[in-house]
Amino acid sequence: MELSLEQKRRYNRHLILDGFGKEGQLRLLQSKVLIVGAGGLGSPVALYLAASGVGTIGLVDGDMVSMTNLQRQVIHATKDVGRMKVDSAEESIRELNPDVTVVKHPVYLSEDNAADLIRQYDFVIDGSDNFATKYLVNDACVMLGKACSIGGISRYSGQLMTLVPGSACYRCLFPEPPAVKDVETCATVGVLGCIAGMLGTVQATECIKYLAGVGTLLTDTLLTFDALTMQWNRFDASRDEHCALCGQQPTITQLKEYAFQPCSKKRN
Repeated sequence: MELSLEQKRRYNRHLILDGFGKEGQLRLLQSKVLIVGAGGLGSPVALYLAASGVGTIGLVDGDMVSMTNLQRQVIHATKDVGRMKVDSAEESIRELNPDVTVVKHPVYLSEDNAADLIRQYDFVIDGSDNFATKYLVNDACVMLGKACSIGGISRYSGQLMTLVPGSACYRCLFPEPPAVKDVETCATVGVLGCIAGMLGTVQATECIKYLAGVGTLLTDTLLTFDALTMQWNRFDASRDEHCALCGQQPTITQLKEYAFQPCSKKRN
């Protein structure tokens, strides 16, 4: 595969980047990334992956754009209120970079479709707003041997981790989802909009590094951010030999979806 003249111009700053170059750019163009959730985290992820030249971007989201989304979900505009998020996001991506193939999955991720969707892609990014989906992404990626980034934001803070086959998974750190009564959502406690951009761009960076084969990933690590103090913290983790999913004697061998309602449905 050779780069066209337009591609050489578009991706010039990658092509001259030490350690990245043409080989790294070609890897991006030939890669497929699935973004679960075209919302706060998914918005900056999708925009930066599209700008960087990831060849195929899959979008999984069964929700529509609402006015309250616009404070942080920057891939959507006021004119998009009432549209499916995957349609709005596709339009923004195509306007940014016609090189990118967008595959829309206008559904919520579930135990019935997760494996079929995820196995089609090279890297998965969880930008969902609920623990049920995060555990589903984690479990499916471990079972299928896929790399992924799992992120979350609330109030003034956020956290994320990257997992690849053989590294600590989300369950190694958090074996079970919290009880429904203990879960806070953006719809009930709020979230500083720009937090989504800060965490989402880190997720996009992790994805690009993985696909291009550069740098060191945030594997076996939990990265947290607190906007009130502007502090980033890294917490070392390790694969739990007794993990119910990725341990030596796993007891979780099938996908199971925990009950949840998306934020948009809770408000209705």
